[in-house]
Amino acid sequence: MKKILFPIILISSYISAQAPAGYYNGTAGLTGYALKSKLHDIISEKNINWHYDGIQLFYAQTDLDKYYDHDATNTEFLLDIYSEKPLETDAYEYKVNQLVAGTSMEGMGYNKEHMMPQSTFTTLLVDTNKTISDYPMFSDLNFIIPADARINQLRRNYPYGIGNSTNHYNFTNGSRISNAAIPNYPYKGRVYEPIDEFKGDIARSLLYFAVRYEGKLSSFNTAYSTSATITPLTDQCPLDGTEERAIDLPYIEMLKQWSAADPVSQREIDRNNAIYAIQNNRNPFIDHPEWVNMIWSETPDAIAPSAPGSLATTQQNAYFINLNWTASPETDVLGYKIYVNGSTTPIATTKNTSISIDHLNPSTTYTFTVKAYDKGYLESPLSNTVTAATIASDSYAKDLIITKYISGTNNTMVNNNALEITNKTGHEVNLNDYRINIQLKNTQGNYYRADTYELEGKVGNNETFVILNPKSTLSCYSNSQAKFVTSSDPMAFKGDNYVELAYNEFVTVDAIGTKYTANTNGNVSLYRKSNINHPTTTFNLSEWDSYPSNYCQTLGTLSTSELITSAEKTLKIYPNPVYDNLFISGETEKVKTAQIIDLSGKVIYTEKDPFRNKKNISVQGIPTGTYLLRLDDRVEQFIKK
Repeated sequence: MKKILFPIILISSYISAQAPAGYYNGTAGLTGYALKSKLHDIISEKNINWHYDGIQLFYAQTDLDKYYDHDATNTEFLLDIYSEKPLETDAYEYKVNQLVAGTSMEGMGYNKEHMMPQSTFTTLLVDTNKTISDYPMFSDLNFIIPADARINQLRRNYPYGIGNSTNHYNFTNGSRISNAAIPNYPYKGRVYEPIDEFKGDIARSLLYFAVRYEGKLSSFNTAYSTSATITPLTDQCPLDGTEERAIDLPYIEMLKQWSAADPVSQREIDRNNAIYAIQNNRNPFIDHPEWVNMIWSETPDAIAPSAPGSLATTQQNAYFINLNWTASPETDVLGYKIYVNGSTTPIATTKNTSISIDHLNPSTTYTFTVKAYDKGYLESPLSNTVTAATIASDSYAKDLIITKYISGTNNTMVNNNALEITNKTGHEVNLNDYRINIQLKNTQGNYYRADTYELEGKVGNNETFVILNPKSTLSCYSNSQAKFVTSSDPMAFKGDNYVELAYNEFVTVDAIGTKYTANTNGNVSLYRKSNINHPTTTFNLSEWDSYPSNYCQTLGTLSTSELITSAEKTLKIYPNPVYDNLFISGETEKVKTAQIIDLSGKVIYTEKDPFRNKKNISVQGIPTGTYLLRLDDRVEQFIKK
């Protein structure tokens, strides 16, 4: 029955000390959707994504009740916000091992509850009419909590919300399922209304979801695309299909009120710190609750932006075409939508005024137009139309390619699985539409598509990245080096599984093994031969060099010969040889990443936005020898004296 409360002014000053120093670098001075996008970049980088089947074991670190019925010595009982009674003894309590599938009454066991319904990010398999769950969302502890199984069942996919006087279910701690009465919100179906003590916790978790998965929100199952037409009892998702705003504004207003009325508690602070230790990211609205209002404070006008100007093609290749245009002059423009061949559905969106449109066919003519959209999601007229034709062939890869596959030691404590993927397409690639799929076999001997792992972010031309199982103990590569770390189904392969890199859910890009059969890639490391530059939908072992299990030399980087071949000869660095500082001439302001690589292929130094306030790279702490300086996809060799 112990309840810990802090004045909100004390909470704000206390919480600011919880995040590691520098964690929120780059957010100073930002507001609105620009702040939201920056926070997304921060909290989505270098996450550790665990398998859903075991995340309940983490509840012993994240969700013990040390705040109400117990104290800091509690090592057994979980805090269930659906059944917790803050001012009196709970009707029931759960231990970690009391996870159940379903019950007929309260107090019989708990579920792992997705506060943003799991159906939001499931994928429908057209061939079987079944759904699979999508990682990393499926096991993100920031919005998955222990909750009474009966309440969770009855909540179904109903949104959280304010209810009216018509109650369908009343629960032991005072929470209820009622008809919606959310101000100015057209949804009138059922809502689950938690008690006041935890409304802020729930609001901050839902807003975390809106920030963490920016870039994927428009692909989720929102149930409706606008708030104009709502079907009671079927349309429950508050996501509105946009990436920046993310959630319907009346619903946002309710969440803002909940967050303000129920300020951050010690329980949330402790949970946020524990999750950071487990999966390496944080809920920014627990660290900085003031950011809720700072982000969702945009006041869009009712005037659509002007059309972008001077749309032109700057490069035509076999599989991609580069476009650029002049920006619409309005200051409230959020981004641009690109259309191809007269379609009313955009083929891509961007916040920039240039883009590479890929997945095109060789020797084919395309027409393109562009629209701007603003903070009110009003769209401009179409730009001018530009027509361009791809060429018959070129030296670039038609898509991303798997270049290394390691199926190493696998047991309950170790899983040395790794995939390396390389971009040789000639342009930057947006990874949000890519995923890793796997086929598993059930006890009846039938093959099935298991849960999938979605990639995210971007990868530059001539860059590689690694997907690693977090239980890996590979001697040459660690979790901190990998771009993606996950123990989801696709990274639990055992060598007999079919594994693929796919685009747009299930369009195979590159394959390891053969579907619907037991493969023989166990305890082996496969390295793509240097003369293979294109992915293939049909696995061919002759394209690969085979090595022993756990072999991982040069994992995560192009070979030095590939780097030198890809170098832009006009790049100039000086002095060379160098003692202390390398200076770079040319247009450096757009360089996103600088790396120094030794001749074994090992990356020994990385700096983000290296030329924001300077024109040099310090090499003072580097031993004498010969190295490569890589600036995005441009490479130059130098000698350190």
